[in-house]
Amino acid sequence: MSGRNQGQLLEFIDINSDQYDPVTVGVSCEQALAAMYGQYADGSLISGAAVFPEAYRRAKLPFLAWLFSRKILQPALALAYQFFAKNRHAISRTLGPGALYLVKRRAASQ
Repeated sequence: MSGRNQGQLLEFIDINSDQYDPVTVGVSCEQALAAMYGQYADGSLISGAAVFPEAYRRAKLPFLAWLFSRKILQPALALAYQFFAKNRHAISRTLGPGALYLVKRRAASQ
């Protein structure tokens, strides 16, 4: 996503960095590790699967924004996100190397 952030509409902050202030944001590090959070410019927060269509919209990925915003898919997306949030480290270990290979291969071909 950061590679598609040409409009600088997204900002990614590591919750373990000095840039992150849980008091200002209103989300503890433990809460942030348990769920995905997004914050609008006005300071309001969104969490869970609702973050994805907003992020995809700002990353100029309209089909994914549309898909992830469909009300009929929200229950399935919420369940899938809960599964992912609980198992993200194992999922990353399993899928990460292959995904990294594909990204590097694509970047080399461009």
